Amino acid sequence: MNHEALRYNQYSMFRSPLQDALRAQMATDGPPVRESDYRGAMTAAEFTDAHEEFTALLNGCGVYDLGFRVRISLKGGDRVRWMNGMVTNNIRDLAAGHGVYAFLLNPQGRILGDMNVYNEGETLIVETDRSQIEKILATFDHYIIMDDVEVTDISEKWTALGLMGPKSRAILDAAGIAVPELRPLQAHAAQCRCDCDCLECTVIRGEDAQQESYELWVAPKNAYKTWLALISGGAIPVGSNALEIRRIIDGVPLYGVDIRERDLPQETEQMHALNFNKGCYVGQEIVERIRSRGNVHRKFTGFLIEGLADVVAGAKIISGEKEVGEITSVAVMRTASGEQTVALGYIRREIGLPGREVTVGTAKAIVTQLPFDTVAPGGIRRESLLQPR
Repeated sequence: MNHEALRYNQYSMFRSPLQDALRAQMATDGPPVRESDYRGAMTAAEFTDAHEEFTALLNGCGVYDLGFRVRISLKGGDRVRWMNGMVTNNIRDLAAGHGVYAFLLNPQGRILGDMNVYNEGETLIVETDRSQIEKILATFDHYIIMDDVEVTDISEKWTALGLMGPKSRAILDAAGIAVPELRPLQAHAAQCRCDCDCLECTVIRGEDAQQESYELWVAPKNAYKTWLALISGGAIPVGSNALEIRRIIDGVPLYGVDIRERDLPQETEQMHALNFNKGCYVGQEIVERIRSRGNVHRKFTGFLIEGLADVVAGAKIISGEKEVGEITSVAVMRTASGEQTVALGYIRREIGLPGREVTVGTAKAIVTQLPFDTVAPGGIRRESLLQPR
């Protein structure tokens, strides 16, 4: 018996608390919402049309299930010192109520996982995808020897909803959830006045300072009531297909898809995950050696592909008849001038200059700076995306 496959299948069939409630509601009030396994949990794939839902994320406010996110608590007198020695970012100087994005590495500097780490005073909270939690917990357990650190999976006590779009904060206010101005990855214990009657509602501002997005962490029993309150406030329900389009347009790599265990931190271009002044951590020697001796040979970047191209993840990138990279994620966009294929992937650093033409399969592609809204004239701009059919 393939025990690894069995564990994966059992784990990937987790259905989020919100999706359970939506299924129960649809069983009596309407047709079922199509669901899919997204980042380790079964959630809604689409409510209407993925491109229309993406428009809400771009121009209005979309609300979506974050039931694929999980939480781990770290307690004990050594928690800060120990965690600072485990991940690539600075935990030692992390202010209370704030978080950072970080990688977990093996001793060879390869990426075992990614996460947000928050300082909640007497507790550190690790937030990651459900698809990663087994590996992260096992790695933590391996490195706790004589340390005063207690690691607990608290995922069953919490679930999360997400809001994204320029109207997000107004929607929160309309739903009765008062939120002050927050910095990226800053948490706030909201004074909840909404109909859901939540006893606890923690709001976290998204990492990208250039866009409005929030996570709302609530007790699982309150997920559906909070969802309805946000929709009543004007939010548009959004499924995982639209989230994927937004992720790719924003140029955000996904662990297990765009970031693999064979990749090195600097190859991913996620320099905000690294701190070079924090001291030693697992894999730090390799990260520092790369910094001191020069760049890695590959880089993570975007590709604007000609027309509606038949390109899939894993497709090879060719330049001058030589293989110079690979595609990891693909999305098809609806623009004012027609459908357009965009992709994420890795390319040889000396080839991957913005504006450089390469070939992906049989299609021409242009290397593009991420996110896609900052490309040169002639490329995609956010105001031209997703004109309704």
